[in-house]
Amino acid sequence: MDIQYLLFLQNFRESINNTLTPFMEWVSMFAVDFLILIPVFYYWSTDKQKGLYTLVSYYFCMLLTPIIKLTACVYRPWIRDARIVPAGDAIRTATGYSFPSGHTTTAAPLAGGMAIHLRKTKKTSPLSAIFVIFILLTAFSRNYLGVHTPQDVCTALLISAGSLFLAAKLFAYLKSHPEKENALLLAGFLLCVFALVYITVKPYPLDYTAGGKLIVDPQKMMNDGYGDLGKVIGFCIARFVEKTWIKFTPPKNSKKGVILCLLGLLPLIFLKQYFSPFMKEVFGAHWGKLFFSIFYAFYYIALFPFIIKCVSLKSELKTDTK
Repeated sequence: MDIQYLLFLQNFRESINNTLTPFMEWVSMFAVDFLILIPVFYYWSTDKQKGLYTLVSYYFCMLLTPIIKLTACVYRPWIRDARIVPAGDAIRTATGYSFPSGHTTTAAPLAGGMAIHLRKTKKTSPLSAIFVIFILLTAFSRNYLGVHTPQDVCTALLISAGSLFLAAKLFAYLKSHPEKENALLLAGFLLCVFALVYITVKPYPLDYTAGGKLIVDPQKMMNDGYGDLGKVIGFCIARFVEKTWIKFTPPKNSKKGVILCLLGLLPLIFLKQYFSPFMKEVFGAHWGKLFFSIFYAFYYIALFPFIIKCVSLKSELKTDTK
């Protein structure tokens, strides 16, 4: 049934000469490369706690997704059935095993968290609807491009919904028990270390073609897992640093504050474009991706908030001296 559905979409793509393919590829690309900039900007500039809630929901998904992927080891649709031909450049960007969809577990918590916050006022509710549509569009794009089955994306949506719910419960608990946060951050860090050991040493399926060629290389499949778990490790470290020593607050509604936060996003784009390949070259594919992800998360959770605090204090001093 799932393969038949993908073949139906494939026939539709071909019947319209792949007119929608570039758009679907853009949706998938935006979901994993640029969507995170929105809650990060919100965390910096508007509401620290609500932005943090969205990011924590995302980190829950980043912890669960690689563990499930690298336990289930489900092959991609085109490996399961040679009739499936992924559209455009999707086969290159579809890394790792198939189940669940990593693009969806990235887009759904990030866009879902923003949708939850923005639905509360009439002014922002249209934006909330746009975020919900983007979640569904991202999930559908993975089927449309032929790189995921319906069960891949449906499971990813369930994981994301569970992560949003769990994050809400966690924040409610920490509101009453703030003294427990350090212990939870340490537990999260240790869980990631355990998960890294698990995905590294566990056995993987080794299936070969009739000519003796390995169909799927487990080393390539586990690479995304190192990156995802690195993001969670980076968050645990950065959150401890930020809450203990930095304790920043978003700039008060001012043009200077907004401009500062927008400028802070530029290094994130630069880091992903240029620093990530450098780290992989220096430390190797797995450890390079892990170390980059740790630094990437540390930058937007702690390092740039430190810059915001320094600039805000400098502005306050100038105001006081006038």
